[in-house]
Amino acid sequence: MRLVFAGTPQPAVPVLEALLTSRHEVAAVVTRPDAPAGRGRRVEASPVARRAAEAGIEVLTPAKVRDPEFLARLREFAPDCCPVTAYGALLPQSALDIPPHGWVNLHFSVLPAWRGAAPVQHAIAHGDDITGATTFDIVKELDAGPVYGVLTEPIRPDDTTGSLLERLALAGAALLVATLDGIEDGTIQAVPQPAEGVSLAPKINPDDARVDWKLPAHVIDRQVRAWTPDPGAWTEFGDGRVKLGPVSLDESGLASGSPGDLPDLAPGELLIGRRAVFAGTGSRPVRLGDVQAPGKRQMTAPDWTRGLRSGGPVRFG
Repeated sequence: MRLVFAGTPQPAVPVLEALLTSRHEVAAVVTRPDAPAGRGRRVEASPVARRAAEAGIEVLTPAKVRDPEFLARLREFAPDCCPVTAYGALLPQSALDIPPHGWVNLHFSVLPAWRGAAPVQHAIAHGDDITGATTFDIVKELDAGPVYGVLTEPIRPDDTTGSLLERLALAGAALLVATLDGIEDGTIQAVPQPAEGVSLAPKINPDDARVDWKLPAHVIDRQVRAWTPDPGAWTEFGDGRVKLGPVSLDESGLASGSPGDLPDLAPGELLIGRRAVFAGTGSRPVRLGDVQAPGKRQMTAPDWTRGLRSGGPVRFG
């Protein structure tokens, strides 16, 4: 089939790679316009745009998918189907009607669970044991279209959104190619999603990623992993804020080297050891991983505490 692929962030790149090596033709790529990225906030093309340019594929970056000029150009490509992975914008009916085989989305959850922009983040934050990926036909209602195929993937105790997305992108790319093969061959048919089990996964904003130290340790552990790498978990410290990498429930690292020797810590209170730094929560303390102060590089928690001024704050929040 002749395809126009829509995708934007890094997890969509392995999907584009799989399409490029499939039996199908990728005629063009649709992605979000260039945007500020990185610590320097320089305006950059999306990861999908950069990979498409390397492959010599035309890149379309409409500010709005309903723009008549974009829709006209899309019709000129005459795609049989438009596969989608993490494009980042809603598709109007005027666009959905163009390819005869529709727009087929690869979504990183087992639908109807976690419909929305941040399914992997919500799955980890809510303590799910299993997630997966789904291919489905896009309809006007958010992530509610009939399903072509599903795969499942266990969520590991140390998974971050970044690590889990890497696995799902690779496995999901194969699922999407198999779905497109089946559509072309007429050997696959979409089936409606069940009415039960619907949950929503709205986008996580930086304000949502603030750590609430009054929560139990296991909840903080899940949330910090869920917000890693984007938008990044953070907490107040002194007059500013610091970013936090994944924490641990491991209690080793005290001077005595013996687990179980931690004193009771108030929520956000820090216990600084030579080999480990702990923070109090609503239940048991957590061991801090990496910390990044404003304008500084990311470093281990013990290295970060060695740079604190004597007499400074010894608690978060």
